[in-house]
Amino acid sequence: MSEPADRAPKQDEPILEVRELTVHHGQLRALDHISLRVFPGEVYAIIGANGAGKSTLLRTIAGLHQPTEGSIRYDGQDVTRIRPERRAISGIVMVPEGRRLFGSLTVEENLQVGATYARKGPWTIERVYELFSWMKDRRAQRTEQLSGGEQQAVAIGRALVANPRVLMLDELSLGLAPVVVQRIYGMLPQILATGLTVLLVEQDVSQALRVASHLQCLLEGRTTLQGTPSEVTPEQVEVAYFGLRSPGGPGGTEGGEPPVSGVGLGGVVPSEEAR
Repeated sequence: MSEPADRAPKQDEPILEVRELTVHHGQLRALDHISLRVFPGEVYAIIGANGAGKSTLLRTIAGLHQPTEGSIRYDGQDVTRIRPERRAISGIVMVPEGRRLFGSLTVEENLQVGATYARKGPWTIERVYELFSWMKDRRAQRTEQLSGGEQQAVAIGRALVANPRVLMLDELSLGLAPVVVQRIYGMLPQILATGLTVLLVEQDVSQALRVASHLQCLLEGRTTLQGTPSEVTPEQVEVAYFGLRSPGGPGGTEGGEPPVSGVGLGGVVPSEEAR
């Protein structure tokens, strides 16, 4: 299949669309009919506890896992069977969990890796040095000698120099001090200003709610909540995140209300099992 043509996205059409995606790891169903639509310029946050399927979703969109069912559409074209490197060249780029830098290479050499097959666009190594002001003076330092927050900045820079259209950030805050997390998230408006769309996986719900224009919660591979931060309440997020029920029911809540599976204009929608 041909790669998606590089064209300016229409704001009323999703730049990325996942339809009924199911993924297995051996006999384990890691994702169960997941769907989402990400529009240009959005910060779309995927939240959930460990093992919810968040990283599997991003890795499948990047082409590192093959789905059992469903499809992935990017810029209006089906990319479900396109190889990972071709997706990256077309504009889907991921900052993986754990950063995955080349520790024996310098900061600049790691950035050059990201620029190897870069699309045309605003991001260059010099532009990354402007975004992270400390980086240029330490460009000759090996990344294994950097702190966790500094390594995360290099990983983000490596992705940016590829000039993605969809930037996927997997567990951006994992293992970092809160002050470092705030500093990294503080760079997000500058990144978005260049026309990027961000798909973000985050365990820190409060951080996700602060930056996201849309959020979706996964639990054991299924969607339990979705909507904008203004549509959802803390109680709904807690129910969706932990799979709780209201007091008195099978899960111990009054009235036995079913778990939340989605939020839209009509409010909370019961899950299929509870209907």
